[in-house]
Amino acid sequence: MTPEQAAAASKPVVLDLGDAFSRDPTTLRRARLLGISGWAFYIGGRAGALGDVRAETAAAALGFLAPDAVADGWDAAGRVVPPIEVAAASLAECCRWGAQQLGALPDTERLAALVERAVVAADASGMPLFAAWRAMPLPDLSPGARTAAGLRLLREHFTGAYLLAVRAAGMTALEAVLSGPEGEAGAVACGWPPPYPPIGPLVRRRLWAEAVTNRLAAPAFTALGPADCTELVELLHRTRAALAEQPEHLGT
Repeated sequence: MTPEQAAAASKPVVLDLGDAFSRDPTTLRRARLLGISGWAFYIGGRAGALGDVRAETAAAALGFLAPDAVADGWDAAGRVVPPIEVAAASLAECCRWGAQQLGALPDTERLAALVERAVVAADASGMPLFAAWRAMPLPDLSPGARTAAGLRLLREHFTGAYLLAVRAAGMTALEAVLSGPEGEAGAVACGWPPPYPPIGPLVRRRLWAEAVTNRLAAPAFTALGPADCTELVELLHRTRAALAEQPEHLGT
């Protein structure tokens, strides 16, 4: 398996598992304990790794979320808790979820090691959010926590690569969301208000951007080699299947 093939095969699983902790009810309760809304916790929890930046900077780094929606969540969180503290709380919840839900699964230690090698090898150029998160220290070094945190990092890497590819394709962030699998529902979830442009002419550009995303993410998998790339993809799919058998593990 080539690095580009590994990126393409692992991407959908990483995008799913790397964000699974945020859908856990216990994670959502952490927002209430901080005195902020779930949306403010999500925005501050992702962009807070950048530190005390302006809302416009946070929106630029997040990319696919509507700037006004980002500003609402960012400013609301910042009035109560410093951004870096929201990010630290979010990371703690990610590690908690990983320790609880991934720690007992077979081969978690091996999956953590492979994911971490990919994270270390990834090129952070043009991806400030990924770079900021990679510099965040982990509060828990157990295999499950390391796996969850590593998957979250890879998710930010894929998202950053896709943002670069979308811009190179001549698409706006809104157009990329609209032409994606969730369509207008995805745009609403990302805070973009209607009316929306037609998506017909955008599909081919989005497919090109997806392919470029795989090429941009491929260097992260180069360090693994063909055999380890194959093993990583297999372990990712096996982990997602194991969690799918117990829906509560994904916070559903």
